[in-house]
Amino acid sequence: MKQSLQLRLGQKLTMTPQLQQAIKLLQLSTLDMQQEIQQALDSNYMLEVENEDEADDFQKPVENSDSLSQENEGDLITSHGSEVVLPDDLPIDTTWADIYDNAQTMPVNGTADRPDYQAQYSEAESLQDYLFWQLEFVSFSEREQIIASSLIDNISDDGYLIDSLDVIWQSLIPQLEELFFSEVEAVLHRVQNFDPPGVAAIDLSDCLRLQLQHKALPEEIKEITLRLVTDHLELLASNNRQKLMRKLAVTIEQLKDIIAIVRSLDPKPGAILNTVLSDYVVPDVYVVRLGKGKWQVELNPDVAPKIRVNALYSGMVKRADESTDNISMRNQLQEARWFIKSLRSRNDTILRVAKSIVEKQVGFLENGPIAMKPMILKDIAEELDLHESTISRVTTQKYMHTVSGVFEFKYFFSSHVSTAGGGECSAIAIRSFIKELIDEESPEKPLSDSKIAAFLNEKGINVARRTIAKYREGMSIPSSNQRKRLS
Repeated sequence: MKQSLQLRLGQKLTMTPQLQQAIKLLQLSTLDMQQEIQQALDSNYMLEVENEDEADDFQKPVENSDSLSQENEGDLITSHGSEVVLPDDLPIDTTWADIYDNAQTMPVNGTADRPDYQAQYSEAESLQDYLFWQLEFVSFSEREQIIASSLIDNISDDGYLIDSLDVIWQSLIPQLEELFFSEVEAVLHRVQNFDPPGVAAIDLSDCLRLQLQHKALPEEIKEITLRLVTDHLELLASNNRQKLMRKLAVTIEQLKDIIAIVRSLDPKPGAILNTVLSDYVVPDVYVVRLGKGKWQVELNPDVAPKIRVNALYSGMVKRADESTDNISMRNQLQEARWFIKSLRSRNDTILRVAKSIVEKQVGFLENGPIAMKPMILKDIAEELDLHESTISRVTTQKYMHTVSGVFEFKYFFSSHVSTAGGGECSAIAIRSFIKELIDEESPEKPLSDSKIAAFLNEKGINVARRTIAKYREGMSIPSSNQRKRLS
């Protein structure tokens, strides 16, 4: 094959560093954006924060400095506006209060007027920490301590044993010689007496049983309730009242009282100790009402600091100078300008998308989720002459503060179903209708999915029963049989 040179013309899209940086900044969340800005400020000396407060609170001028500087004129000391002259010789047992009548001293324990910062910012105690702390006050032998520690390590955050007791026993055999299953079982019973009641349970039935044993109830009521949670929990879950009355040999009124006792128990006793610190969302934009049907969208000024090019360093750059230092400064200046431009482009795009969303979802702002209109990314992309991928980046992890709460931009986008009048209804509005109907239903006769679909069809929303079931399950709402309650 003969080699030859050929000339070809063509077009190719190249991702320049500036474009890559702009795309990167556009998809960052608020927290990530703040970190990116801080990293840019640390790495590029051409960037600085606008209106940075450089005042040092620890270097404030002191009033009456002339009087304080008189070190050799009688040791004059000013305190709370009164002048006190210290004598040359003081008795050995002299105290501060003997010299200053208005002396204010801190409390000995230091807790009277100061907040407990350690309690505010210390990590929450876990369930395992709490159980191990209780273990220190129980008289266990060394052998029993090993078994109890293994059991506590095997307890989930909700308070249940993760593995079966047989598996825990098998795992302890290599550590303890001639270990019997009954030994592990005996230690478990003692650990189950720890606080909170119901901890170290094998399953839900065992958890409820342990809590009932700690309750002060009449003996007959406690015995019937124990039978209910140990033998007939499935019937209780399915609300089969007739069968429960026959199995327990009780009247309908007695059954109501027993079920009320069971409902007062905690199915997750360990969850109360495993508190998770809340993650607070900082909105990127604020939506403010100007009047009926009029809303204004503003960028959150506190999301990120305003940065600019340092005038001192940029003024030192010389065009004709080709020295190493000058070239480095020119590169840093160019990078700083690119970063500021990309940051402004990001803020402008977020604001444009937010304004477009608000214009299309005025009904939601006025009347709530029921009035949400169906909307997809393509609608915003066509209106703003942007690509759908750009809209997707802007609406991910960006939040909008409205009168109804803080929502991610993506919340306002949803699929739709047709209505009898030829219009469209968003999936969010349908979910809101379903929740509203279920909240207003009778506990004794909850609405089935078919009845909910019929109600929506009467409103002109054509939705099938299976669609209702899908939306209901998506909102973690149980079926009508499981929602059925005794009056």
